[in-house]
Amino acid sequence: MNTLSNEKLRPGQFARNTEGGIRFYSAIILFAATVSHAVRYISELHAAPDTALSMIRWEELMSALMLMISALCVFALAYRYYASFIAAKVLALDDRYITPAYSCKDGRDFVPTNKWIVFGHHFAAIAGAGPLIGPTLAAQYGWGPGFFWIILGSVFAGCVHDMIILFASVRHQGQSLSVIARKDVSVLTGYTTAIVTLFIIIVALSGLAVAVVNALYRNPWGVFTIAMTIPISMTVGMYMFKIRPGAILSGSIFGVAAVCAAVYLGAPVSESSMAGWFSLDRNELSILLPVYGFCAAALPVWLLLAPRDYLSSYMKIAVIGALAVGLFFVNPGISMPFTTEFINGGGPIIDGPVWPYVFITIACGAISGFHALIGSGTTPKLIEKESQIPMIGYGAMLTEGFIGLMALLAAVTLVPNDYFAINTSSAVFAKLNMPVQNLNELSALVGLDVAHRPGGAISLAVGMAYIFSSVGEGLQHTMKYWFQFIIMFEALFILTTIDAGTRVARYILQDILGSVYKPLKRTDSIPGVVVTSAAVSFAWGYILYTGDISSIWPMFGTTNQTLASLALAIGTTLILRISKKKSYALITAVPCAFIAITTYAAGIMNIQTFMAKGMTLNVVLSVVIIVLVSIIIFENIRIWIRLLKTTEPVGMNDDREKLSCPVIYPHGPDDKPLA
Repeated sequence: MNTLSNEKLRPGQFARNTEGGIRFYSAIILFAATVSHAVRYISELHAAPDTALSMIRWEELMSALMLMISALCVFALAYRYYASFIAAKVLALDDRYITPAYSCKDGRDFVPTNKWIVFGHHFAAIAGAGPLIGPTLAAQYGWGPGFFWIILGSVFAGCVHDMIILFASVRHQGQSLSVIARKDVSVLTGYTTAIVTLFIIIVALSGLAVAVVNALYRNPWGVFTIAMTIPISMTVGMYMFKIRPGAILSGSIFGVAAVCAAVYLGAPVSESSMAGWFSLDRNELSILLPVYGFCAAALPVWLLLAPRDYLSSYMKIAVIGALAVGLFFVNPGISMPFTTEFINGGGPIIDGPVWPYVFITIACGAISGFHALIGSGTTPKLIEKESQIPMIGYGAMLTEGFIGLMALLAAVTLVPNDYFAINTSSAVFAKLNMPVQNLNELSALVGLDVAHRPGGAISLAVGMAYIFSSVGEGLQHTMKYWFQFIIMFEALFILTTIDAGTRVARYILQDILGSVYKPLKRTDSIPGVVVTSAAVSFAWGYILYTGDISSIWPMFGTTNQTLASLALAIGTTLILRISKKKSYALITAVPCAFIAITTYAAGIMNIQTFMAKGMTLNVVLSVVIIVLVSIIIFENIRIWIRLLKTTEPVGMNDDREKLSCPVIYPHGPDDKPLA
C-alpha cells in the first residue's frame, strides 16, 4: 500500500461509539413522528367547524423559522452520526493512502489543495441552478412534499451518493465515473456510462447557460460583476499557489473584498457611459459563455477554476446564511398550504402529479447525478487526504440541501396567487381565476414588472428580497437593490457549475476518444486538452446559440436523476467489493431503487407528453437514455449476485500499486475481474 504518513483514520475520529447510527435513526424517527402528529392535529382543528380553534389559520401555526430550525437539527445529526458511520465503518477511510493529488501531481489538474478551497470549489461546482430553481417551482405542490423530500433525500440519498462516488474516484487515482464502472463492473457498463454521462452533462450545461443568459441579458450591472470575478480569481490563484503558496487567509480576504467591491461598483457602472460595454444581447452572451467555458476547462485548475469557485462559494453561503438570519428576525408565516390542489396533476407550472415530478423538479436540492461527475472529475484530483472526504462530499451536499430548503421557504412565504402569477404565462394564469394580491406592490418595490416571468428565478429573487428588506424598519426602499443583487447572485451560482462541468466533460471525452487515439487520453497533453475542451464547449454552445435547448430541457430533470440512480448502483457494487458486511450496501441500494423507479416513471410520462406534442427528437433521446441506463443497472445487479456469494472483500480494481494515473498511459490491467 502506498502511504503518505502513518496517520490512520480511526473510527473514533468520526464516531466515538458504534451506537451513533442507532441514535441518528432514532432522532429521525422521533422527528418524523413529531411532525406527523403536528400535521394531524392541525388538520383536526380545521375539520372541527364548531370550535374556536378551527379559526386558526395554518400559516399562523407554521412559520419559516420553525421549519428551518427543524431541518438544521436533522442535518446536524446526519453529519455527526450518519456521515461518521459511513466514513469509519463502510468505507474505512485511511489517511495512509496517497491521494491522486500527490501520486499524480502534474501542476495542472492534479494539485494538492487546502481542504477549505477544495470544499469551496466542490460546493460551487455542484450547487448550480437546481437547489435554487427546483424547490421554488416545486412549491406548486405545497410546502410539505418539497420540505420532506429535501431533508430525507439529502440525508439518505444525495449526501451518500456524493460521498461514495468521491471516495471511489480518490481510490481510483482520480478517474472518471465511466472508468470506475469499467474497472469494477464491466467493460460494457464503463463505455455505456461514458456515453450517457457525456450526453447528460452537455444538455445540463446548455440548460444552465440559458438561465445565465436570461439573467444577464441587457443587465450591465450583472455582466460587469460576473466579468470582474475572472481577473480577481486569477489574481488570487497566482497569489495563493505561486507567489505565497498556502497563504489562504490573506488571499481569501483580498478575494472576498474584491468581489464585494465588484458588486458595489456594478451599480455606478450600469449608470455610466461604460454601461454599453456590458449591456449584451442574447446572441453575444451565447458566444461569450462557451468561450469562457473553454478557457476554464483548458487552463490549469489552480489559475481560474479553483480560486473562482472558492470565492464564489463562500459568497453563496454568506447570502444563504443572511437569508437564514433574515428568516430568524422576520419570521414570516407560510402562505402556501401543506399541499395544494395540484398534487394529483394538472398544475399550471408542472403538469404532472406530485409523484414522480416533485422529486424530478427539486433535483439538485436533494440528489443530483451531476454531482457524480464533479465527485469523479475535478474534486478528487485536489484532495490532500481521505479524512477530508466526509466534509467535502457529505458536507457540501448538506449545505446544498439547506440552500434548497431556503429557496423553498422564500417561495412559500409569497401569497399563492402572486406566486402563480409570477411563475406562469398570462394565458395560463388567466385560466386559474386567481386575483393577484400584492403583485403590483412588489413590482413597484423592485422596479420591474415581475408578473408572468416563469422559470423560478424571479419569484425566488422577489421572495428573498422581500425577506431581506423586511429585517428592519426603513429598509423597504432597499428592496430593488436586494432584487438585483439576488438576480446577479443566481447567475454567479449557475456560472460556477458551467466552468467545472465543462472541465469534467473534457475528462470524459478524453477517456472516450483516448480509446481510439491513445495520446488524447493524456491530461498533460496540451493538444488533447485544447481539442477536447473546444469540442465540449462548442457542443453545448451550439445548443445554447440555436435555442434548441428549450425543447430538450424537459428531459434534463429526468436524465439528471437517472444518472444519480446509475451512480448509486455503481456505488453499491463498490461497497459489496470492499465491505466485510454485505448489509452496508443497503445505504446505496435502497435510494438507488427508489430513484430508479421514480425516474423511470417520470421518463415514461415525459415520452407520452412528447409524443402527444409531436416532439420526435425528444422521444428518441428519452428512450435511448432509459435503455442505456437500464443496461447499466442490470449489469450492476449481475455483479451484485456474484459478490453476494463471496465471503471476503475482493477489493476494487484501482491499480493503486501500479500508480496508474490518468496522466500516465497505458493503464494497468484489471487485477480482480468479475466480468
